[in-house]
Amino acid sequence: MENDSVPPRHPDSPDHADRPEHRAAPLLRRTPSVAPTCSTPPRIQQPRALWPALVLLVGLTACGLSREETQSDSAAAATSHSSVLRLATTTSTADTGLMEFLLPDFEESHKVRVDVIAVGSGQALKLGEQGDVDVLLVHAPRSEQKFLAAGHAIRRDDVMYNTFLLLGPEADPARIRGQGIVVALKNIASSQAQFVSRGDDSGTHKRELELWKSAGGLEAWDNYAETGRGMGHTLVTANELAAHVLCDRGTYLKLRDKISLVPLVQGDPVLHNPYGVLVVNPDKHDRINSELATRLADYLVSDPVQHKIASFRLHDEVLFHPHTRDTH
Repeated sequence: MENDSVPPRHPDSPDHADRPEHRAAPLLRRTPSVAPTCSTPPRIQQPRALWPALVLLVGLTACGLSREETQSDSAAAATSHSSVLRLATTTSTADTGLMEFLLPDFEESHKVRVDVIAVGSGQALKLGEQGDVDVLLVHAPRSEQKFLAAGHAIRRDDVMYNTFLLLGPEADPARIRGQGIVVALKNIASSQAQFVSRGDDSGTHKRELELWKSAGGLEAWDNYAETGRGMGHTLVTANELAAHVLCDRGTYLKLRDKISLVPLVQGDPVLHNPYGVLVVNPDKHDRINSELATRLADYLVSDPVQHKIASFRLHDEVLFHPHTRDTH
């Protein structure tokens, strides 16, 4: 969206290269990884970036800048800050195009720009904890509740849900088709079949580790690999290796026509995949735009947007289902 009062929008995802059309040769690790160290995307301004402006302002004041002019500059800076909202969300909501579908109406009605940082849920929560974003849309329920309990957020709302799928080759070499997810993972491990994990502390990776724990624990084998990348990249890598992979339904539907992997395990209740929005606590960081973040949270759970989420389809299939409002 572009108009005279709103700066042009940035690309949605800092890991744009993760998308299939920009993929590079996969870099794989053979053992489970430690959660990646969070690095702030380049377009997120750190609080220290304000110091040069403050030094300049003090210098101008010393040179005779009037109180009225100083107040005018401060007001302009506040206006600039309030016109941009920093949203950290999962690669699945960005890769599927959902954010591009939902955000323009919000930007237009509030005359703002939403900067979308698409990362794994674990990294998104870390950005929120550090005060580098204003609002989160993620899918890691247990971590979200811990984030809220620690006082890093002032509210959390259920927004939508879909399901996870366990994909694999049509030939089903591990003989898991139609099994429950725990039995399927046991069969994959015992047969040492090809398996690709995101390994990036994302919501999908967190759920995968929970499922491996239910299956008796994860001990990596020669055909187990991790990408450390987003869902789209990981799915394409698994397809190239004819491997099994845990994937959210939305990303699978987005890339279904470009891969040969098929759903072998689906419909298990433990594969439920809820997404929540969290407003970062402004009392912990100076530059949190809590007013605009709250408006976005209200927008996402509003009836019109919930209906819009339900209407978002690919191949005539719903990618995300709206969730009844539940504010904690």
